[in-house]
Amino acid sequence: MRLSVVMGAVALLAAAATPAVTASARLQNGNAVARSDPSSASPDDRSITVTGGVDPTLGWIGSDEKAQSSGVLAEAIVAGAQSIVAANDPTRHAIIALNPHALADARKLDAERKAGHVRGPLHGVPILLKDNIESADGTATTAGSLALKDNVTNRDAPLVRRLTDAGAVILGKTNLSEWANFRSSNSISGWSAIGGQAVNARDPRRTPCGSSAGSAVAVALGYAPAAIGTETDGSITCPAAVNGIVGFKPTVGLVSRTRIVPISHSQDTAGPMARTVRDAAIVLTAIAGSDPEDAATREADAHKTDYAAALDGKSLKGARIGVLRFAAHFHGPTEKVFDAALARMKAAGAILVEIDATPDRQAIGAAELTVLQTEFKVDLNAYLASTDPAKVKTRTLADLIAFNTAHADVEMPLFGQETFEASQATKGLDDPDYLKARETARRLAGPEGIDKLLKDNNVVALVAPTLAPAWLIDDVLGDRYLGGGAGSVAAIAGYPHLTVPMGDVKGLPVGLSIIGPAWSDARVLSLGYAFEQAKAP
Repeated sequence: MRLSVVMGAVALLAAAATPAVTASARLQNGNAVARSDPSSASPDDRSITVTGGVDPTLGWIGSDEKAQSSGVLAEAIVAGAQSIVAANDPTRHAIIALNPHALADARKLDAERKAGHVRGPLHGVPILLKDNIESADGTATTAGSLALKDNVTNRDAPLVRRLTDAGAVILGKTNLSEWANFRSSNSISGWSAIGGQAVNARDPRRTPCGSSAGSAVAVALGYAPAAIGTETDGSITCPAAVNGIVGFKPTVGLVSRTRIVPISHSQDTAGPMARTVRDAAIVLTAIAGSDPEDAATREADAHKTDYAAALDGKSLKGARIGVLRFAAHFHGPTEKVFDAALARMKAAGAILVEIDATPDRQAIGAAELTVLQTEFKVDLNAYLASTDPAKVKTRTLADLIAFNTAHADVEMPLFGQETFEASQATKGLDDPDYLKARETARRLAGPEGIDKLLKDNNVVALVAPTLAPAWLIDDVLGDRYLGGGAGSVAAIAGYPHLTVPMGDVKGLPVGLSIIGPAWSDARVLSLGYAFEQAKAP
């Protein structure tokens, strides 16, 4: 690891004779204490000052052997990360719980290194998990809900086991839009009853987007070099873009979803969020692979590769790239930054092909909603049934609806649960309306959507702005998304979608989306890496 980039961890070790195990007053013994205030950030304060954070423009995963043997210990890095969280997160609300065993895990990895065994580029690197992903470290997996505050499963999700086998240290759990933003159509991104309101890393008055809000904010502020988010539709790419980091939604089926609180088996996936494409590729290499408990991943082992080794800084040269102009007209200043990004790609040798044809996004979206609501009821009930009934009293979606009603003062002070209620009214996976919607959504988004655009225009990938800059947090009107919708089509198709920072609009970051066909994850990442390296003409 580069010493210049881990200065926060090393410098703070000296100041932490007894390293912090809690991130703030709301984190106690590895578990969260309920909090429902929208945001403690001053509305007049746009500045972000991070005490001891690392440079958010640099990556520090996967450095060379000389840096690996430089003497920087995992224990120092983890202790420093804990101190950075404790110093900064009381006003950021990105973290729900810290792993009480993180320092012990780091010491074991240091002993391995001293004995000459280095597991790989993630050896001793702290990684954060969105708090809908199970980990066997004594922390609860809450999905941000008080109904799951005692859901300590002592189970590792397969992707977590892959991370720890690769040498990563699980630093803790990040805040999220409660129930991954699938409780209400009037929700506020980044808010949960457990974690409170996460705020944007660049401007605390503004949204962090969601639902992987805390993962994005934590990485952007330098708490850890990478985090795991989850996405059904936009939940990795939106928060990554508005917080100025890299976010990658893989092909659905490349990464296991087992022991992750679900929304939809058709669209759910986990993916890496990091400061650089290379760091994201290293993390993806660790977590990708087949899982016998997740049928969607049966082809994963056949497709996975070393995604970092596959990165090519010259991959844009000669590559035909489709420009989704129909998905770029939603905000003039963002489109101006997008045009500058296109100029960078062209200067790097890309052949840009303007595409005006549009998928039927209205029909796709209507079908998607039916699919998500139907699968949510079935998949969530199955997940709840797998938990310990002594710790999780809500055994079904109907129970959760009743719980929220009974605890409306803390669960629903800002918005309701109409999406829960609509999902509860669905009729199951044999319902003809559901089956028709699933077929329609997949066909229009995939074969007749992205695949057709790629084939008709003879391009290898599609690009568009991810969305406009972050909007102001508003607990009256709720979220106000402004985007072109290209990422939603990729989410419904289950295809890979990478967002990479492409510039700022009045000091607020905006991202470039790169989308490819199924299982083109390596190519999409490589194109994003080449864009990162490209210079303005």
